[in-house]
Amino acid sequence: MSTIKGKKAEDVACAYLEKQGYSIMARNQRLGRGELDIVATHADTLVFVEVKGHQSRESSLDAMHTDKQRRMISAAKTWLGQHAEFARHQCRFDLVMVTPSTIPLMPAKVEHMMDIIRL
Repeated sequence: MSTIKGKKAEDVACAYLEKQGYSIMARNQRLGRGELDIVATHADTLVFVEVKGHQSRESSLDAMHTDKQRRMISAAKTWLGQHAEFARHQCRFDLVMVTPSTIPLMPAKVEHMMDIIRL
């Protein structure tokens, strides 16, 4: 994510994930054709997280099209190739959607979908 809005969504997603017991390993990893917004661990699982900060849940889901998924997989494979210490970890792809509140001063809504891409 390159915009200010995108960075804020990533910050919200990281805070949410950390409260859920995730450890953030890396952010904004540009690798080959793709980018990984967040790389985290949760228990013994390595989690590649895509963050979408759209005005609606539907537009966030629409943005997870097949090409985006392919680019995430490619970036994750490259990241794993550079971090051999995680080669034996179970891996998962998650989506965190951060939707702004329509009510002033209310926090954004965070929705976490686990295991969104099956290999």
